[in-house]
This record gives sequence, C-alpha cells and structure tokens, in this order.
Amino acid sequence: QVRLVESGGGLVQAGGSLRLTCAGSGRTFNRDMMAWFRQAPGKGRDFVAAINWNHQNQYYADPVKGRFTITRDNDANTVYLQMNSLELEDTALYSCAAGLAGGMRVHDYDYWGQGTPVTVSS
Repeated sequence: QVRLVESGGGLVQAGGSLRLTCAGSGRTFNRDMMAWFRQAPGKGRDFVAAINWNHQNQYYADPVKGRFTITRDNDANTVYLQMNSLELEDTALYSCAAGLAGGMRVHDYDYWGQGTPVTVSS
C-alpha cells in the first residue's frame, strides 16, 4: 500500500547537522507537494518545509529559514531535509507528508509517514 518512510534522525549536539530522508512507495509522488512537519514533546504538529515536486518551489517556516534545506529526487520518489546549525528547540519527531493540494497546513496533506526522532543536546 501507499507509504512514506522517514529515516536519518538521531542524537546530535547543538550546532551539528543531520540529513533526513523520506522514501515513498506504492504510488508516484511526482505531482505532489512534499513537506516536513515536526512535533516536540507536549506540543502540536508544526510546519517545517515544503517543496513542489513539479516546479521545485520551496517554502520554509521562519524558525528554520537559512538553516534547513528541502530537496527531492523524483526518480527515487524521495524527499530530503538537510538540517544545519541545529538548536535545542529543533528537538522533535519529524514526519514526512504528501498531498496534491499543496500548502503549509496539516489539512493540505493526504499521506503521512510515522516520523523519525531528532534530539539536539548541549
């Protein structure tokens, strides 16, 4: 069945970097907006970044602008999130999402992965 599977999370010190991967299967996501969301302990799910797979337009939440970069490889049905200069506040479960509507809200997405945890320490 259709699924998105995230990987690449882990424990990293503040100032370090991680690269998250989201691999899609079961259908092509070539025409979908792909996005990353995150949920910190005790908090709601927040938008992080999104990319249009047709035109390669990118969108970022203010807290990650200049530090995170979202990219995609349509041939591999995969989207990435490069995270640099990580901060304690970046600690969260990072989830990948896909949808044809496009946008920056949870409502805009139809397919979701289960998430990969990122923990940033001092």
